[in-house]
Amino acid sequence: MWRSAAFADELRAFVTAAVGEPSLLVPHKVRPWAAVWRVEASGRSYYAKQNCPGQAHEARLVATLARIAPRYVVPVAAADGDRDLLLTEDLGRTLAEAGGDHDVDTWCRIVRDAALLQRAAVPHADDLGLTQLPPEEATTYAGNAIGRLGALPAGDPRRLAEDVAERLRLFLPTVERWSDQVAELDLPLTLNHNDLHSANVVATAADVPLRFFDFGDAVVTEPLGALFVPLAVSAADLGAAPDDLRLRRIVDAGIEVWSDLVPVRALRAALPAALQLSRLARVESWRRCVASMTAEERAEFGSAPADRLATLDADPPVGHVPRM
Repeated sequence: MWRSAAFADELRAFVTAAVGEPSLLVPHKVRPWAAVWRVEASGRSYYAKQNCPGQAHEARLVATLARIAPRYVVPVAAADGDRDLLLTEDLGRTLAEAGGDHDVDTWCRIVRDAALLQRAAVPHADDLGLTQLPPEEATTYAGNAIGRLGALPAGDPRRLAEDVAERLRLFLPTVERWSDQVAELDLPLTLNHNDLHSANVVATAADVPLRFFDFGDAVVTEPLGALFVPLAVSAADLGAAPDDLRLRRIVDAGIEVWSDLVPVRALRAALPAALQLSRLARVESWRRCVASMTAEERAEFGSAPADRLATLDADPPVGHVPRM
């Protein structure tokens, strides 16, 4: 679809109406779940984006975030929520491109500023148009996913292997205990970027909030779960084990934003369980992506929801969790 002449005409018309006739409009990244184009018009640079149908919330979401927390997201030049067409300003290099991946202070800044964005989004959580995954529903979601993926026919790349499905069914009581522990914090539901790493953050001056983009995978959860991706990526970058004090610093930078609602000690204690439950958010975003893939695309990416679900009983990137 994204390579068709008809869509090229539609995209050009969208861009032209917003910023004038483009002198450059070329594909930057085209994947089964989203496509991004590099745009130059009127002497300025932009990025245009559209997601697959299952994630066609981003234009509307980013426009909302730009209204309620403009300092924390890339500026929006145009957004068409009905078609999920988004045009944002090019603000320059990402933190990954700037070489900040392996720096603990950089990761602390990422999770702190992302939590501040979450905090701003709390009053608007029901209006973001996102899948909601409250901790109280984690066991039900996991059980349904096990049943749905396990029931697919043999040979379907989306199928959850029978032995994995049985292992996860036996694990559901542990998931229920985790959900109880996290729910007892009574933290508000809010935005979970669900793919938060340094390549999705624009580099800014040290005294200016970071700006975030690429919200296609976003869901609404309790706030601690949003630390899963940055902690998993930073742990790999740093070669850090779950008890590494460098990861503790990153954790503290993120949870401090919520310490006026719940004592830090309680937040730290529940964090490993929240990180485990956040694996379900990754299952959900991949489920949405795979739904509209072609047979060829599913052959390559179709196992992603089952693969993510199969990690539900793996160890969290930080801390430890009680098991059966």
